[in-house]
Order: sequence, then structure tokens, then C-alpha cells
Amino acid sequence: MATKSKKAEMSVEEKLKALYDLQKAATEVDQIRKLRGELPLEVQDLEDEIEGLETRISNYDNEVKALNNSIAEKKNDIKESGVLIAKYEAQQSNVRNNREFDSLSKETEFQKLEIELSEKRIKEFTADLAAKQSVIESSRQLLEDRKADLAAKKKELDDIVSETKQDEEKRLKKITQIEDRVEDRLLTAFKRIRANAVNGLAVVPVERDACGGCFNKIPPQRQLDIKSRKKVIVCEYCGRILVDNEIDQDKVDD
Repeated sequence: MATKSKKAEMSVEEKLKALYDLQKAATEVDQIRKLRGELPLEVQDLEDEIEGLETRISNYDNEVKALNNSIAEKKNDIKESGVLIAKYEAQQSNVRNNREFDSLSKETEFQKLEIELSEKRIKEFTADLAAKQSVIESSRQLLEDRKADLAAKKKELDDIVSETKQDEEKRLKKITQIEDRVEDRLLTAFKRIRANAVNGLAVVPVERDACGGCFNKIPPQRQLDIKSRKKVIVCEYCGRILVDNEIDQDKVDD
């Protein structure tokens, strides 16, 4: 209750100065983070690509295992057919009539066809296996390259973060301190405007008779109202909170 009461007791001028200080501190954090550029996104993209490659290689490894099992099965089928052919040929020497001989001949011929079919399937499986192994090899090489790229990008990002961490934490602490002083309604409006602004500017000064955010002209009477700091005024074009340029004399503490 005491905090809310203290916020309510602030004059409009004090509220505007607090909002402007908040904007300056937030802008400084934005500038610090800009130093990182696209590195965080590049790191995330590389991590996603590596995860995709690992999944792809795992899937191909499973397919290779299945093909090797299929080849082994067909080779075993060929051996079994060979045993049966030898058996049938041996039985043909002891047949009692032509019908038995013809029946064994048909069985022998059938097993020979089974062998040819198995050999054909083995060739198909072997070709498929070679193609998949080639893809696995190239994918593993690409994976190693991407892991090396990721390590380099992470190091670069970590170096930048370590260089700017102290300054960023300092500004973030300042932002928290200022937010504690700003009225909840105004703070919510500030965050909403800032989130919708391309450049992150929610509070801007009037410069050369124009809004410092969208650069549309501000009427003279409205400029006087802004300069008087008697009420919170927003730009009728972009919705940003407007302050007079002299408020910039109040610097954000380092």
C-alpha cells in the first residue's frame, strides 16, 4: 500500500521524467544486445540443424540395420534352398515312377527360382544399403562441420556476452529500480508501446517541432502542453509518449 501511495503522490512531471529515464535505460540495454547481432539466432539455427542431422543419421542407421538383417535372411534362405535341392536330387535316384520324379523336379526347380529371387533381392538391398551408407557418411561429415561452426559461434557469443554482461546487468538493475517508481498503469502502457515499436522507443522527445518517433509535425499549442509537463501526452500518429527535449538534461545514473 505504501508503494502504491508513493507512486500516486508523484507529480506528472516526475512521472514523465521516470518514463524517460526508463526509456533511456531500456535503449541502452537494446544497444548492448545489438552487439550480439544475429549470433543468438545463428546459434539456435545451428543447434536445430544439428538436432535434425542427428535424427536423420539415427533413422538411416536403423534402416541400414534392417537392410543388413534382410540380406542375412536372404542368404540363409539361399542356403536352405540349396540343402533342399541336394535332398530332392538325391531322392530322384530312388524314385519308383515318373510321377515322383516329376514332382521332385518341380520342387527342385521351385527352390532354384527361390534362390534367383533371393539373389535378386540381395542385389537390391545391397544397392539400397550403399546409397544409405553414402548419405550417412555425408551427413556425418556435415554434422561434424556444423558442430565446429556451433562451437565457434558459441565462443564468439560467449565472448561478447562476457564483455557486456556487467553493463547489461547494471542497466537491468536500473530498469527494475525505475519500474518500481512508475505507476502500474503507465508502466503497462510503456511496455505495450515499446513492444509494438520497431525501434523499441515508447517515450520520445519533440525534436524540430516533430515527434521523435514517427517525425510527424506537432502543433505549436500541443508542444506547449508537452513542455508544461502537466499531463501525459501521446503522439496522435504513432501513440508514443511525448516529452519536451529539455527533459534530456536529466541523465540516467550510471
